[in-house]
Amino acid sequence: MSKSLLEKFQVAPGSQVRLSEIAGNDQSAFPELDKKSSAKVLEGVVEELRALQRIFYAVHSRKILVVIQAMDAGGKDGTVRHVFSHMDAHGIHITSFKKPTEEELDHDFLWRIHKHAPKNGHIAVFNRSHYEDIIAVRVKKLFPDEVWQRRYQHVIDFERMLAEEGTIILKLFLHISKDEQRDRLAARLTRPDKLWKFEPDDLKDRARWDDFQRAYEDLIGQTSKPHAPWFIIPADRKWYRNLVIAHLLKETLEGMNLEYPQPHFDPSKIRID
Repeated sequence: MSKSLLEKFQVAPGSQVRLSEIAGNDQSAFPELDKKSSAKVLEGVVEELRALQRIFYAVHSRKILVVIQAMDAGGKDGTVRHVFSHMDAHGIHITSFKKPTEEELDHDFLWRIHKHAPKNGHIAVFNRSHYEDIIAVRVKKLFPDEVWQRRYQHVIDFERMLAEEGTIILKLFLHISKDEQRDRLAARLTRPDKLWKFEPDDLKDRARWDDFQRAYEDLIGQTSKPHAPWFIIPADRKWYRNLVIAHLLKETLEGMNLEYPQPHFDPSKIRID
């Protein structure tokens, strides 16, 4: 793994994204691993993440926002469960954004998002995000086209503001193939522990697969910026997805050259009776 994963998976600003040219089952970053052998590796990376997170929390000067987007059954919940849920709960906050409530619809579309942005020393994870208010509005034609079109600039400006205030932003698109989505949706119908996640409307969205793919291509290309880059993660193999994302976050934290803050007193002079 000679090339940084941050470089390997990052979408350059202004890129013309073609999801059909990216294999959902790619595992080129870890060709020597498989599902079984990756488990121990992931465990070690997550342990390193926890150690880095503790220093990040103690330094308390920056924040990290991780945005996760995907097609239905793309693995958003699984990513949260296998990567982020193992981190120190004191410094991480996970928000799952559902269909807007009546109160949320009474405000601008970023109102419900901004209040969940991370504070110093914290990592915020958005399971779905403000990008649903572009993708869903566009594909399902919930509002006129000019609504979702102008929202591109709104989110670019919003994320620039967060970045200028000290937030590091990582936006992850979990890229699965249409065949893999079919298999995952079918599995939900046969497993009691997954059936609760199945919604008949998922099939309506699946019928719009090409429309969603084009919408994501446009969105990722237009909103991947130096201050808030997108990363396209091949996600057909769940173990690979988890390992790549854990490494991306690890690289991000390591790049900050974190050290525990020095005390404002001399510890050698402290006596505790």
